[in-house]
Amino acid sequence: MNIINDCEMSKYTSFKAGGRAKALIIPETFNELKETLVKLSKSGEQYQVIGNGSNILVCDSGYNGSIVKLGFAFAGISKKGDEITVGAGALLSSVATIAMEEGLSGLEFASGIPGSIGGAVFMNAGAYEGEMKDIVKCVNLISKDGMREFTVNADDMGFAYRYCMLHDTEDVVTSVTLKLKSGKRDEIKDKMRELMERRNSKQPVSLPSAGSVFKRPAGHFAGKLIEDAGLKGLTLGGAKVSELHAGFIVNYNNATATDIIDLINVVKETVYDKFGVELEPEIMII
Repeated sequence: MNIINDCEMSKYTSFKAGGRAKALIIPETFNELKETLVKLSKSGEQYQVIGNGSNILVCDSGYNGSIVKLGFAFAGISKKGDEITVGAGALLSSVATIAMEEGLSGLEFASGIPGSIGGAVFMNAGAYEGEMKDIVKCVNLISKDGMREFTVNADDMGFAYRYCMLHDTEDVVTSVTLKLKSGKRDEIKDKMRELMERRNSKQPVSLPSAGSVFKRPAGHFAGKLIEDAGLKGLTLGGAKVSELHAGFIVNYNNATATDIIDLINVVKETVYDKFGVELEPEIMII
């Protein structure tokens, strides 16, 4: 088990910004994860489980608790027919590539999403008309207190837009079984290449960010509302509303978490004042 005390969390988040956590704990085995959760739960200490850190931001004031990170020890992948079972720490991009190599279709939409499988299930991540709920068969979980291991079928996960029941239960994904479809390797590869080119041409992939900052409001697109409000390119400290895609806030010049949070609030207030639409952040602020 790897434990980093007083950990600078900017090194472990895609925003490359933010404060320190009291400790970052990286379990190397399932038993270490279980023991960690039991110990933290009994101690009464605050703790938060994360995946690849692609959808979180730790406040500059820091987090007086432990962050438990599921890393590459939880990245195993096995295949049985048109199903693959994937550890929660595996990167979506890696799993999509392996599925392609195995001639399995259904995960192409996720090939450019930078998160882990566990985080993708938690957020019901999606892009280009695809969502995790479309391909998840079942999810293997451990309770937040580490005392119970169980499996939940996709139909019982409560999947909705950028949501599943884990937002309420805080149980931890350990692995996921995905139900894919047999396809032609070259066609799958071409689809992944096409979606990657679309992503790279329309999103600020060269700068640190956490992807789309806001959820899609009913009947609207967050990026269009932000652009129509005249906020494209707006800067605050080292944070900027992307000039390429207004739905993204990027760290373009050593932004602090405060810069990013303040800019999020400016965008929310301006869009609400102009259009009466409440934008809800998609990223998790710790």
